[in-house]
Amino acid sequence: MSERITGHTELIGLIAYPIRHSSSPKMHNEAFAKLGLDYAYLAFEVDNDTLEDTVKGFRAMKVRGWNVSMPNKTVIGKYLDKLTPAAEMCGAVNTVVNDNGVLTGTITDGVGYMKGLKDAGIDAIGKKMTIAGAGGAATAIEIQAALDGVAEISIFNRKDKFWANAEETVEKINKNTNCKAKLFDLDDKEALRKEIESSYILTNATGMGMKPLEGQTWLPDTSFLREDLIVTDTVYAPAKTKLLEMAESVGCKTLNGFPMMLYQGAAAFELWTGKEMPVDHIKKVMGFDF
Repeated sequence: MSERITGHTELIGLIAYPIRHSSSPKMHNEAFAKLGLDYAYLAFEVDNDTLEDTVKGFRAMKVRGWNVSMPNKTVIGKYLDKLTPAAEMCGAVNTVVNDNGVLTGTITDGVGYMKGLKDAGIDAIGKKMTIAGAGGAATAIEIQAALDGVAEISIFNRKDKFWANAEETVEKINKNTNCKAKLFDLDDKEALRKEIESSYILTNATGMGMKPLEGQTWLPDTSFLREDLIVTDTVYAPAKTKLLEMAESVGCKTLNGFPMMLYQGAAAFELWTGKEMPVDHIKKVMGFDF
Protein backbone atom coordinates (compact mmCIF):
# COMPACT_ATOMS: atom_id res chain seq x y z
CA MET A 1 0.00 0.00 0.00
CA SER A 2 2.79 2.45 0.89
CA GLU A 3 4.24 2.05 -2.60
CA ARG A 4 0.90 3.05 -4.15
CA ILE A 5 0.00 6.11 -2.07
CA THR A 6 0.97 9.36 -3.79
CA GLY A 7 0.05 13.01 -3.63
CA HIS A 8 -2.56 12.27 -6.29
CA THR A 9 -4.20 9.28 -4.62
CA GLU A 10 -7.97 9.66 -4.39
CA LEU A 11 -9.93 8.49 -1.37
CA ILE A 12 -12.92 6.17 -1.43
CA GLY A 13 -14.58 5.18 1.83
CA LEU A 14 -17.08 3.06 3.69
CA ILE A 15 -19.24 4.52 6.46
CA ALA A 16 -21.17 2.37 8.90
CA TYR A 17 -21.29 1.30 12.53
CA PRO A 18 -19.91 -1.17 13.45
CA ILE A 19 -17.65 -1.67 10.44
CA ARG A 20 -14.16 -2.82 11.50
CA HIS A 21 -15.10 -6.39 10.50
CA SER A 22 -15.64 -5.38 6.86
CA SER A 23 -13.87 -7.16 4.01
CA SER A 24 -14.59 -4.29 1.61
CA PRO A 25 -11.28 -2.41 2.16
CA LYS A 26 -9.24 -5.50 1.33
CA MET A 27 -11.40 -6.25 -1.71
CA HIS A 28 -11.34 -2.76 -3.22
CA ASN A 29 -7.69 -2.00 -2.47
CA GLU A 30 -6.68 -5.31 -4.05
CA ALA A 31 -8.72 -4.42 -7.14
CA PHE A 32 -7.13 -0.96 -7.33
CA ALA A 33 -3.66 -2.50 -7.10
CA LYS A 34 -4.44 -5.17 -9.70
CA LEU A 35 -5.57 -2.54 -12.22
CA GLY A 36 -2.95 0.05 -11.26
CA LEU A 37 -5.51 2.63 -10.16
CA ASP A 38 -4.46 5.46 -7.84
CA TYR A 39 -7.20 5.09 -5.23
CA ALA A 40 -7.30 4.02 -1.57
CA TYR A 41 -10.35 2.61 0.21
CA LEU A 42 -10.77 3.11 3.98
CA ALA A 43 -13.48 2.21 6.51
CA PHE A 44 -14.86 4.84 8.91
CA GLU A 45 -17.10 4.13 11.90
CA VAL A 46 -19.99 6.55 11.39
CA ASP A 47 -23.50 6.31 12.80
CA ASN A 48 -26.60 8.46 12.32
CA ASP A 49 -25.39 11.05 14.84
CA THR A 50 -22.23 11.86 12.86
CA LEU A 51 -23.54 11.10 9.38
CA GLU A 52 -24.37 14.65 8.26
CA ASP A 53 -20.98 16.01 9.32
CA THR A 54 -19.24 13.12 7.58
CA VAL A 55 -21.03 13.78 4.29
CA LYS A 56 -20.14 17.47 4.52
CA GLY A 57 -16.52 16.56 5.22
CA PHE A 58 -16.32 14.08 2.36
CA ARG A 59 -17.77 16.66 -0.02
CA ALA A 60 -15.30 19.31 1.16
CA MET A 61 -12.35 16.90 0.81
CA LYS A 62 -13.49 15.90 -2.69
CA VAL A 63 -13.71 12.23 -1.75
CA ARG A 64 -14.50 10.41 -5.01
CA GLY A 65 -17.18 8.21 -3.48
CA TRP A 66 -18.10 5.88 -0.68
CA ASN A 67 -20.16 2.90 0.37
CA VAL A 68 -22.86 3.13 3.02
CA SER A 69 -23.96 0.37 5.37
CA MET A 70 -26.07 0.01 8.50
CA PRO A 71 -27.41 2.11 10.18
CA ASN A 72 -26.99 4.82 7.56
CA LYS A 73 -28.52 3.39 4.36
CA THR A 74 -32.04 4.72 4.85
CA VAL A 75 -30.91 8.05 6.34
CA ILE A 76 -28.14 9.38 4.09
CA GLY A 77 -30.39 10.29 1.15
CA LYS A 78 -31.44 13.61 2.67
CA TYR A 79 -27.81 14.77 2.73
CA LEU A 80 -27.20 14.05 -0.97
CA ASP A 81 -27.96 16.06 -4.10
CA LYS A 82 -29.53 13.32 -6.23
CA LEU A 83 -30.80 9.76 -5.99
CA THR A 84 -31.00 7.23 -8.81
CA PRO A 85 -34.42 5.70 -9.55
CA ALA A 86 -33.29 2.47 -7.86
CA ALA A 87 -32.33 4.31 -4.67
CA GLU A 88 -35.60 6.25 -4.67
CA MET A 89 -37.64 3.10 -5.15
CA CYS A 90 -35.78 1.29 -2.36
CA GLY A 91 -35.62 4.28 -0.04
CA ALA A 92 -31.99 3.43 0.64
CA VAL A 93 -28.44 4.15 -0.55
CA ASN A 94 -25.35 1.95 -0.36
CA THR A 95 -23.13 3.81 -2.83
CA VAL A 96 -22.40 7.52 -3.27
CA VAL A 97 -20.57 9.01 -6.26
CA ASN A 98 -19.05 12.50 -6.05
CA ASP A 99 -18.94 14.17 -9.47
CA ASN A 100 -17.25 17.53 -8.96
CA GLY A 101 -19.19 18.22 -5.77
CA VAL A 102 -22.50 16.72 -6.89
CA LEU A 103 -23.33 13.75 -4.65
CA THR A 104 -25.47 11.02 -6.21
CA GLY A 105 -26.76 8.10 -4.18
CA THR A 106 -27.60 4.71 -5.64
CA ILE A 107 -28.01 1.15 -4.39
CA THR A 108 -26.29 -1.96 -5.73
CA ASP A 109 -27.30 -4.50 -3.05
CA GLY A 110 -30.18 -6.03 -5.00
CA VAL A 111 -28.18 -6.45 -8.19
CA GLY A 112 -25.30 -7.90 -6.16
CA TYR A 113 -27.54 -10.42 -4.39
CA MET A 114 -29.20 -11.67 -7.57
CA LYS A 115 -25.86 -11.89 -9.41
CA GLY A 116 -24.48 -13.87 -6.47
CA LEU A 117 -27.34 -16.37 -6.70
CA LYS A 118 -26.76 -16.85 -10.42
CA ASP A 119 -23.03 -17.28 -9.92
CA ALA A 120 -23.71 -20.00 -7.35
CA GLY A 121 -26.03 -21.86 -9.73
CA ILE A 122 -29.21 -20.88 -7.88
CA ASP A 123 -32.16 -19.98 -10.11
CA ALA A 124 -34.97 -18.31 -8.17
CA ILE A 125 -36.70 -16.90 -11.25
CA GLY A 126 -40.35 -17.99 -11.42
CA LYS A 127 -40.17 -19.37 -7.88
CA LYS A 128 -41.08 -18.29 -4.34
CA MET A 129 -38.80 -16.52 -1.89
CA THR A 130 -39.31 -16.02 1.83
CA ILE A 131 -37.11 -13.27 3.22
CA ALA A 132 -36.63 -11.69 6.65
CA GLY A 133 -35.86 -7.99 6.75
CA ALA A 134 -37.17 -4.59 5.68
CA GLY A 135 -34.12 -2.33 5.93
CA GLY A 136 -32.06 -0.92 3.09
CA ALA A 137 -30.37 -4.11 1.86
CA ALA A 138 -33.51 -6.20 2.35
CA THR A 139 -35.64 -3.75 0.37
CA ALA A 140 -33.12 -3.67 -2.46
CA ILE A 141 -33.09 -7.46 -2.65
CA GLU A 142 -36.87 -7.72 -2.56
CA ILE A 143 -37.41 -5.16 -5.30
CA GLN A 144 -34.63 -6.48 -7.53
CA ALA A 145 -35.84 -10.06 -7.10
CA ALA A 146 -39.33 -8.98 -8.14
CA LEU A 147 -38.02 -7.05 -11.15
CA ASP A 148 -35.87 -10.01 -12.20
CA GLY A 149 -38.83 -12.39 -12.20
CA VAL A 150 -39.15 -14.08 -8.83
CA ALA A 151 -42.82 -15.14 -8.80
CA GLU A 152 -43.69 -14.68 -5.11
CA ILE A 153 -42.02 -12.98 -2.16
CA SER A 154 -43.12 -13.39 1.44
CA ILE A 155 -41.52 -10.69 3.57
CA PHE A 156 -41.20 -11.14 7.31
CA ASN A 157 -40.31 -8.35 9.71
CA ARG A 158 -41.06 -7.40 13.28
CA LYS A 159 -43.40 -4.46 13.80
CA ASP A 160 -40.53 -2.06 14.39
CA LYS A 161 -39.45 1.18 12.69
CA PHE A 162 -39.03 -0.67 9.37
CA TRP A 163 -42.57 -2.10 9.26
CA ALA A 164 -43.98 0.87 7.33
CA ASN A 165 -41.12 0.55 4.86
CA ALA A 166 -42.01 -3.11 4.36
CA GLU A 167 -45.64 -2.17 3.67
CA GLU A 168 -44.47 0.31 1.02
CA THR A 169 -42.18 -2.29 -0.53
CA VAL A 170 -45.02 -4.78 -0.86
CA GLU A 171 -47.20 -2.10 -2.47
CA LYS A 172 -44.46 -1.12 -4.93
CA ILE A 173 -43.78 -4.73 -5.93
CA ASN A 174 -47.45 -5.57 -6.44
CA LYS A 175 -48.08 -2.37 -8.38
CA ASN A 176 -44.99 -2.27 -10.59
CA THR A 177 -44.04 -5.91 -11.22
CA ASN A 178 -45.63 -9.28 -11.95
CA CYS A 179 -44.41 -10.63 -8.62
CA LYS A 180 -46.89 -11.30 -5.82
CA ALA A 181 -45.63 -9.91 -2.50
CA LYS A 182 -47.03 -10.36 1.01
CA LEU A 183 -45.97 -9.05 4.42
CA PHE A 184 -46.01 -11.00 7.69
CA ASP A 185 -45.04 -10.36 11.29
CA LEU A 186 -41.80 -12.21 12.05
CA ASP A 187 -43.23 -13.12 15.44
CA ASP A 188 -46.01 -15.10 13.72
CA LYS A 189 -44.29 -18.47 13.75
CA GLU A 190 -47.24 -20.33 12.23
CA ALA A 191 -47.17 -18.05 9.18
CA LEU A 192 -43.39 -18.33 9.00
CA ARG A 193 -43.55 -22.11 8.90
CA LYS A 194 -46.28 -22.09 6.25
CA GLU A 195 -44.50 -19.66 3.94
CA ILE A 196 -41.15 -21.45 4.22
CA GLU A 197 -42.82 -24.78 3.42
CA SER A 198 -43.91 -23.47 0.00
CA SER A 199 -40.69 -21.57 -0.79
CA TYR A 200 -37.75 -22.41 -3.02
CA ILE A 201 -35.39 -20.10 -1.14
CA LEU A 202 -35.18 -18.61 2.38
CA THR A 203 -33.09 -15.49 2.94
CA ASN A 204 -31.92 -13.57 5.97
CA ALA A 205 -31.53 -9.88 5.12
CA THR A 206 -31.49 -8.64 8.72
CA GLY A 207 -28.43 -7.88 10.81
CA MET A 208 -29.11 -10.87 13.04
CA GLY A 209 -26.13 -13.16 12.96
CA MET A 210 -23.48 -10.43 12.76
CA LYS A 211 -22.00 -8.40 15.60
CA PRO A 212 -23.46 -7.52 18.06
CA LEU A 213 -26.05 -10.25 17.33
CA GLU A 214 -23.53 -12.95 16.43
CA GLY A 215 -24.73 -16.46 17.18
CA GLN A 216 -28.41 -15.45 17.06
CA THR A 217 -31.19 -16.15 14.57
CA TRP A 218 -34.90 -15.43 14.23
CA LEU A 219 -35.57 -19.00 13.04
CA PRO A 220 -37.00 -20.96 16.01
CA ASP A 221 -35.54 -24.39 15.13
CA THR A 222 -34.61 -26.73 12.29
CA SER A 223 -38.14 -28.13 12.00
CA PHE A 224 -38.92 -25.06 9.85
CA LEU A 225 -36.43 -26.27 7.24
CA ARG A 226 -36.31 -29.11 4.73
CA GLU A 227 -33.46 -30.65 2.77
CA ASP A 228 -34.38 -29.24 -0.65
CA LEU A 229 -34.74 -25.66 0.63
CA ILE A 230 -32.01 -23.18 -0.32
CA VAL A 231 -30.98 -20.91 2.57
CA THR A 232 -28.97 -17.73 2.05
CA ASP A 233 -27.70 -15.01 4.36
CA THR A 234 -26.57 -11.48 3.56
CA VAL A 235 -24.21 -11.61 6.57
CA TYR A 236 -20.61 -12.52 5.72
CA ALA A 237 -18.86 -11.91 9.06
CA PRO A 238 -19.01 -14.52 10.43
CA ALA A 239 -18.91 -16.55 7.22
CA LYS A 240 -21.25 -19.11 8.75
CA THR A 241 -24.11 -17.67 10.80
CA LYS A 242 -26.33 -19.59 13.20
CA LEU A 243 -29.01 -19.72 10.49
CA LEU A 244 -26.61 -21.29 7.99
CA GLU A 245 -25.35 -23.77 10.58
CA MET A 246 -28.93 -24.87 11.21
CA ALA A 247 -29.61 -25.14 7.49
CA GLU A 248 -26.49 -27.21 6.86
CA SER A 249 -27.46 -29.61 9.65
CA VAL A 250 -30.65 -30.40 7.75
CA GLY A 251 -28.84 -30.78 4.41
CA CYS A 252 -29.91 -27.50 2.80
CA LYS A 253 -27.77 -25.83 0.15
CA THR A 254 -26.51 -22.60 1.72
CA LEU A 255 -24.92 -19.35 0.60
CA ASN A 256 -23.48 -16.63 2.83
CA GLY A 257 -23.14 -12.92 2.18
CA PHE A 258 -19.82 -13.03 0.32
CA PRO A 259 -21.32 -13.21 -3.22
CA MET A 260 -23.59 -10.24 -2.56
CA MET A 261 -20.71 -8.31 -1.00
CA LEU A 262 -18.51 -9.03 -4.02
CA TYR A 263 -21.00 -8.11 -6.72
CA GLN A 264 -22.52 -5.06 -5.04
CA GLY A 265 -18.94 -3.90 -4.57
CA ALA A 266 -18.09 -4.59 -8.20
CA ALA A 267 -21.02 -2.44 -9.33
CA ALA A 268 -19.89 0.43 -7.07
CA PHE A 269 -16.27 0.02 -8.19
CA GLU A 270 -17.27 0.59 -11.79
CA LEU A 271 -19.28 3.70 -10.90
CA TRP A 272 -16.28 5.26 -9.15
CA THR A 273 -13.50 4.24 -11.53
CA GLY A 274 -15.14 3.53 -14.88
CA LYS A 275 -13.37 0.15 -14.81
CA GLU A 276 -14.69 -3.37 -14.27
CA MET A 277 -13.56 -5.00 -11.04
CA PRO A 278 -11.35 -8.06 -11.73
CA VAL A 279 -13.80 -10.35 -9.94
CA ASP A 280 -12.06 -13.64 -10.71
CA HIS A 281 -8.85 -12.30 -9.19
CA ILE A 282 -10.72 -10.94 -6.18
CA LYS A 283 -12.44 -14.31 -5.61
CA LYS A 284 -9.03 -15.99 -5.34
CA VAL A 285 -7.50 -13.33 -3.12
CA MET A 286 -10.49 -13.20 -0.78
CA GLY A 287 -10.90 -16.99 -0.69
CA PHE A 288 -14.45 -16.84 -1.98
CA ASP A 289 -15.75 -20.31 -2.84
CA PHE A 290 -19.02 -20.07 -4.72
